[in-house]
Amino acid sequence: MKSTYSVTEAQAGLPKLLRQSAGRLVTIEKRGVVTAYIVSRARMEAIVETMELLADSECMENVRKHRAGKLKTKPFGKIHV
Repeated sequence: MKSTYSVTEAQAGLPKLLRQSAGRLVTIEKRGVVTAYIVSRARMEAIVETMELLADSECMENVRKHRAGKLKTKPFGKIHV
């Protein structure tokens, strides 16, 4: 199954594309230029969670410490697993 569709193909087959997006990224192009992506809900939630962690200064400080070997546990914001 291909992963890149024209706008016309996407309009004609939206239900199929939504089912397909459950497992991977679907790209929509207009005249050969990428204009949109369809991602599954689970993938989008993971992206948002990652962005929230990156925006948390305490979490990022713990990541830096962990990479430098100064933090023995895995860094996840205020929670250390």
